[in-house]
Amino acid sequence: MNKRIIFRRIGVGLVVCVLIFGFVSCSGQKEAKVEMKRDHIITNKLQHAERYFKMHPSFEKAFAFLRQNGLTELPAGRHEIDGERLFCMISKGPGRSRAEAKLEAHRKYIDIQYVIAGTDEMGWKPTANCKVIDIEYDADKDIMFFKDKPEIWTEVPAGSFVIFFPQDAHAPLVSGGEIHKAVLKIAVE
Repeated sequence: MNKRIIFRRIGVGLVVCVLIFGFVSCSGQKEAKVEMKRDHIITNKLQHAERYFKMHPSFEKAFAFLRQNGLTELPAGRHEIDGERLFCMISKGPGRSRAEAKLEAHRKYIDIQYVIAGTDEMGWKPTANCKVIDIEYDADKDIMFFKDKPEIWTEVPAGSFVIFFPQDAHAPLVSGGEIHKAVLKIAVE
């Protein structure tokens, strides 16, 4: 085989590796080892969930849970999928205003927030850009709150999901009506 062809194939392989792995690095926090630098919210319709399976080993199982028959009939509360590594919180209730919504962030879990019914307008800001802590991090609840305002607001209609990694501060549950949703909690490690 010609040396030029070999070097081209190696070069293409390196470019592909950089494109795939260049977006993932360690965050430096013990609890969160997944970091994806972005300037936008990851959101899509459930029918396109396969595009995100490679982002985390548990995503395929998480999206399978969302696609199950009877999801809309599950009662509010916690539903076990894979112990502490993967579980779901179902909620149904009135939305709140943008002014009432606080940015929150997690360190141990990734959220996949799926809107079953209604529309959830969600705010987003990189956690690293949040400067004013409202409530300090609670390790038992894996949550902290900020007084900062979101940089972006996105309407998420029924049948759509959003993925929030630990570096994504988010302000969910904004709506003038009722929101029925499933929040999957996926352990980072």
